[in-house]
Amino acid sequence: MEEFAIIAIGVPMILFMLFVAPTWLILHYRSKRQLGKGLSENDVKDLQILADRAEQMSERIKTLESILDTEHPQWREKV
Repeated sequence: MEEFAIIAIGVPMILFMLFVAPTWLILHYRSKRQLGKGLSENDVKDLQILADRAEQMSERIKTLESILDTEHPQWREKV
């Protein structure tokens, strides 16, 4: 009976140490390395495109507000 208990605990422990633990460690440190790198080249390009579009939108909004201020001076009170 005692041998069965050792096998029942030992076999899963060995399987865990051989397969699960190394995979877990590899994936953990791979993700840590990717976080440490920062943004990828693609991410930087996408971020720059978004920043440019935001600047364009801001300029368009200012233009539209100036047109509305000229044509309908009380428009801000209605909103």
